[in-house]
Amino acid sequence: METALPVTLDRASGEPLAVQLADALRAAAADGRLRSGDRLPSTRALAERLGVSRTVTAAAYEQLHAEGWIAGRHGSGTYVTTTPPGALKGRPRRAVTQPPAPEFVDFAPGAPWTEGLDRAAWRRAWRAAADALPLFRPHRGGLPEYRAVVAEHLLRHRGLAVHGGLSAELVLATGGTTAALVELAATVLRPGDVIAVEEPGYQRAVGALRSARIKVVQAPVDAEGLLVDGVPDGVRGVYCSPAHQYPMGGRMSAARRVALVERARREGWLVVEDDYDGELRYDVAPLPLLAALAPDVVVHLGTTSKILTPTLGAGWMVAPEPIAAEILAHRDRTGTSPSAAGQRVLVELARTGDLGRHLRKLRRELAERRALVASALEAADVPVLGDDAGAHVVVLLEDARAEREVLVRAEERGLRLDGLARHHAARPRVFGVAIGYGACSREQLHAALPVLADLLRPVRAAR
Repeated sequence: METALPVTLDRASGEPLAVQLADALRAAAADGRLRSGDRLPSTRALAERLGVSRTVTAAAYEQLHAEGWIAGRHGSGTYVTTTPPGALKGRPRRAVTQPPAPEFVDFAPGAPWTEGLDRAAWRRAWRAAADALPLFRPHRGGLPEYRAVVAEHLLRHRGLAVHGGLSAELVLATGGTTAALVELAATVLRPGDVIAVEEPGYQRAVGALRSARIKVVQAPVDAEGLLVDGVPDGVRGVYCSPAHQYPMGGRMSAARRVALVERARREGWLVVEDDYDGELRYDVAPLPLLAALAPDVVVHLGTTSKILTPTLGAGWMVAPEPIAAEILAHRDRTGTSPSAAGQRVLVELARTGDLGRHLRKLRRELAERRALVASALEAADVPVLGDDAGAHVVVLLEDARAEREVLVRAEERGLRLDGLARHHAARPRVFGVAIGYGACSREQLHAALPVLADLLRPVRAAR
């Protein structure tokens, strides 16, 4: 079928009609109004439609054919081929040489090791997910098979067993950790409630709470995570990352976990446990989840974005039954539910065993990368902080000025780091850089580590 052409010719213009026609068709192909495979009218038909001579349309087609925009098929007609790479809308102009964009080695934390995803397994999972029939009604709590897979995942990889076994009914699918926090703020919490958040801590959580008019107060952390005694009195709840505190990298000790849940029960707190990369431990088995210690006062949040990729947009929540019921009622009232596409892909990855294989490979790779980073920095007399877990380490610096200087000098040398100052909700009190090692390739890591050590060595020596 022929495509309607977005062509208007200006006979009062001094520009030849054939040039105007070629420009219009070229621009339409460049901006997507015409696409590869679209059939064009014959030169005779187009001439009649535009009220011009066939010489005009033939000249325009000849020019576009020479440029590679269109091609004729014997006995079939003339078709748009494809948009040439780097094509500009309108008439070709003299090329302007631009300096190439600088390539950075991405050392900012928070990115998963997507390079390690088995591409064949990834494609298989998406194809299998596409074979499922489209939903005619949404599943407010998530696909039943997804909830079952997450329940099994939490049991096998995080040791979460509630009342002798985690029922899939207690698991809700979410769009990720921040999306889940937004739902909690819209249901269980009320405007004006006070929530304590780790300081320094995850600022997107702070933003999600504040956008719901929740008051955020700071709770200090140290090498063992959240200081329970540092949580102010009168709070409604606490948001924390006990398995691997973000961004400082500490692990909450068993004694503090017990103290936290005891105080939560005593003072009526809700504890939100962000387990954003809890599967990624390399030294010892992870400590029990807060949700396993106190399922009555803890909401457990997890995500696939750190163990797989943010592409899936899939996470989970395990909450006390009244809270889970409130979340489901809120979704029903607002007509919202988490996307099923990413859920189906995770189900397929788990069904074939590819999820388990990826997690084993991921732990090995990140453990080796952490050892490389730590050894390179410590050899330069630059101590690193953070447990043997996750995908980042921390180097402390003297003050805000030292942090800014390191970030600027790193960018000048092609490294993208993350400063600790921005992870504070109040006035920054801890300075340094968080160094992620999941996003870059092994080759980039080996090449960049000497540069990183060279950047940080004089700063440490100055201290």
